Amino acid sequence: MQEREVVAALICEQGRILVCQRPANKARGLLWEFVGGKVEQGETHAGALIRECLEELDITVQPGSLFFETVHTYPDIQIHLFLYHASIVSGKITCLEHADAKWALPHELPSFAFCPADNI
Repeated sequence: MQEREVVAALICEQGRILVCQRPANKARGLLWEFVGGKVEQGETHAGALIRECLEELDITVQPGSLFFETVHTYPDIQIHLFLYHASIVSGKITCLEHADAKWALPHELPSFAFCPADNI
């Protein structure tokens, strides 16, 4: 089984955390995740995170330190997930790919049905 490197952004503002709902037509549809995606060949983690946030939410982020790392095997793919602290430096959140995006307080996170790899 192929392993893919995936980066995601842990974006916090005013004590709330940004979570995004996957589109219904994709694998793990309508589950929640942190914004991000696959690292392309020759791309750095920071570069991939900046690109993915722009493509998915129309925001520019400043990647920070690594918060969490895990390997998770799904039926169709194994991912090596790197979750980085990140902050929004420009843009307004617009769901270009996700079904929804919400700001959640930390104690609210357990009420979201997360993709298993994103369930920190």
